[in-house]
Amino acid sequence: MRTLSRRTFLSSTATAIVIGSFAARADAPPPGRRIALGGYDPVAYFTDGHPDKGSSEFWFAFDDAVYLFRSAEHRSMFAADPERYAPQYSGFCAAGVSKGYKVEPDPEAWVIANGKLYVLMLKERVPDFQNDTAAFVDKANANWPQVRSLPIDPR
Repeated sequence: MRTLSRRTFLSSTATAIVIGSFAARADAPPPGRRIALGGYDPVAYFTDGHPDKGSSEFWFAFDDAVYLFRSAEHRSMFAADPERYAPQYSGFCAAGVSKGYKVEPDPEAWVIANGKLYVLMLKERVPDFQNDTAAFVDKANANWPQVRSLPIDPR
């Protein structure tokens, strides 16, 4: 039976710590990536009927953004069908996109219309969006190819 020297033990321990720290980082969202919806769980809008904060423990990258989820189950649901749960326009304000600019929304200003999640910058705009969803969506869909590459408006 071979015994470990103090040097071998310390070297092995240091290596395990370094490897462990890289593994821990792999479980966190990639640094520098945009967290969509201000960290709210996109699946919760559909399953719970209201927004709920996600956790950086459960994340998934999709459509140029990172989404956070409150549970592994919600992350799995999203990963299985991201087109169903992801907010339109990569989670930017649908009204802003309809007007030709890209701005972060208020995750608590939202509408599900025709099975799609739309988020808006202002809660006061939700009734307008609901009253004329087709017009907003038509304009936003037409603008999105150009707006997608614009920088985020700091409004």
